[in-house]
Amino acid sequence: MDMSIEEVYLAAYRGNTTSTMRWNDLDAFWQVFRAQADDYWYIYAVGETPPDSTASREHLLKFIEEIDALLHKEHEEDYCGIVYIDNKEEPAFVKIFDPNNLGVTCGFSDNPPLPGWILSKIQPVELESALNPPKNRQRWWQQIFS
Repeated sequence: MDMSIEEVYLAAYRGNTTSTMRWNDLDAFWQVFRAQADDYWYIYAVGETPPDSTASREHLLKFIEEIDALLHKEHEEDYCGIVYIDNKEEPAFVKIFDPNNLGVTCGFSDNPPLPGWILSKIQPVELESALNPPKNRQRWWQQIFS
């Protein structure tokens, strides 16, 4: 059975990722990413309407430059730890957490924060509603046993 775009995206979102724990790890990753940047990346600001088309390579590189500056400015720690990547050598899914909305990004939380931005080769879906369906959708099955 083929997976829907939403299922594929959520599987990638929930998949294994590696953190860039130190700033030099992030710098090294951006070098790899820039070298592989092309016109096939989606830039999704979580909470906004997901894009239905990919960004140009030029737009993607400008985004990387700006987000890197923002992260360095607003995450006033001697470690990074807020960018998570599916594969540091051949990335296809990158989660970037907002320094102003971190909550618990590593470890365990019943309600972990969503990333601020996601770069992906997969067309994004509206993450908030995909991960938190309306309560009536979560409870429909209870009517079966009433």
